[in-house]
Amino acid sequence: MDLAQGGPATALGVPSIDVAAVLPLLIIFTAGAVGVLLEAALPRQQRWPAQVALSLASVVGAGVALAFYATGDFERLTTFRAEEASSGALAVDAPALFLWGTLLALGLLALLLIADRSVEPGGAFVSRAALRGNAGGTDTLTTEKTFTGMQTEVFPLTLFALGGMMTFCAANDLLTMFIALEVLSLPLYLMCGLARRRRLISQEAAVKYFLLGAFASAFFLYGVAMLYGYAGSVHLADIANAASGTDRSDTLLFAGFGLLAIGLLFKGSVGPFHTWTPDVYQGAPTPVTGFMAACTKVAAFGGLIRVLTVSFESTSWEWRGVLTAVAIVSMAIGAILGLTQRDVKRMIAYSSVAHAGFLLVGAMALTEDGLSATLFYLLAYGFTTLAAFGVISLVRDSSGEATDLSAWAGLAKRSPLVAAVFTFLLLALAGIPLTSGFVGKFAVFEAALSDGMAPLVVVALVASAVAAFFYLRVVVLMYFSEPAPDGPAVTVPGAFTTTAIAVGTIATLVLGVLPTFALDWASAGGFTF
Repeated sequence: MDLAQGGPATALGVPSIDVAAVLPLLIIFTAGAVGVLLEAALPRQQRWPAQVALSLASVVGAGVALAFYATGDFERLTTFRAEEASSGALAVDAPALFLWGTLLALGLLALLLIADRSVEPGGAFVSRAALRGNAGGTDTLTTEKTFTGMQTEVFPLTLFALGGMMTFCAANDLLTMFIALEVLSLPLYLMCGLARRRRLISQEAAVKYFLLGAFASAFFLYGVAMLYGYAGSVHLADIANAASGTDRSDTLLFAGFGLLAIGLLFKGSVGPFHTWTPDVYQGAPTPVTGFMAACTKVAAFGGLIRVLTVSFESTSWEWRGVLTAVAIVSMAIGAILGLTQRDVKRMIAYSSVAHAGFLLVGAMALTEDGLSATLFYLLAYGFTTLAAFGVISLVRDSSGEATDLSAWAGLAKRSPLVAAVFTFLLLALAGIPLTSGFVGKFAVFEAALSDGMAPLVVVALVASAVAAFFYLRVVVLMYFSEPAPDGPAVTVPGAFTTTAIAVGTIATLVLGVLPTFALDWASAGGFTF
């Protein structure tokens, strides 16, 4: 359906919108707006069930709308197009649909973790965001009446962030991409500071993420301005045309690309632009950490691949060397500094930095195999990471989550099932065969080899071997150490957390044993612009 076909609306310059193509986006953003209204209209005791039902229904509804569109008479197109514009602000093509499906699936699992109130009585989120903990970073107020509720604003914030992520990876011009970047980032800044436990650490994480994110956004916007000065347009295709067919100086082009890349690499936790990642992963509520670790990386690399492929493919000879160095630095930082971590959440954060380097290897290939391998890697990594953070939330002591490695000693004797699930997920992150992590790495490295990046693949293999050590260290600690007499207990999860962990673990196994269907879906087509 085209809202701008004929009539006075076209004369007024209303953009052309294909509603069927963007219906998943419209559902998510509408649900977020309705969630805000529910916060204002409903009594506090009714907000949690209403917000949970609305959020889960909207994500499922968006997934159904996406499935109908993708399996129907699918046509690659651009939409939100002004009458005088050559292309639209959003590109609905095969990679965008794959990324949307990935984000909706991961977003649904993240919402289940966010909604759970059985692991942490009352939920993982504080009832009032202004409440502070003591100087030690823990709070002693969890038994007071003010903490019996839950900050249910987290649900519309999650939906707005999810909608921003979906817009970001489908943006067909840099201005739309910047707006989507802010829409996905601002809710995350707030959500990081809403932890019920460890209030000061949580609020510190939110402030760090906000300040560093603001700088990264400024770099991104300055890069957009430079590219506009070079090409006279912010559309990705127009920048590509200017880069391949103009005699003007390339100074603005590559300066703009460098600044733009900083903003994108920051969101993807790519070293050395990763400095926010360990502190924010550790301080944020664990469900929010899982949401960021999985979904933000999907959005960031989805946007990065689109920019590299559509706008800068003709100049790859000039920038590939720089991004190669960045990928090596990211893999080295993640693998080496991950060895020194004593906190499980910080260890997974540095693991994320290493995986970002592996993803960048696939993103630089700029081939069909490179595109499909990177998309598959994002899908596989997202499921594994969300399930891993779900498991981390179960190991608890009197002060909340027990994330120090010493607390995980002998976990297999306390809870064999939890230890077995976490072991499997860690092996997937390490890239062991029969897991999705192995298939993802194999596909990415094969695409890079085919595109002439053999030295980079060798470095990636060495980094993978080094990173495997700190995964296996946790496995050895769980199975071959004696548990402390006063060690933490494993909380029995409720239905929401159980479902999230089970689905993530099963997806990790299925994508490792039968990856063909996902790889075929990821290979369905290229970008539209």
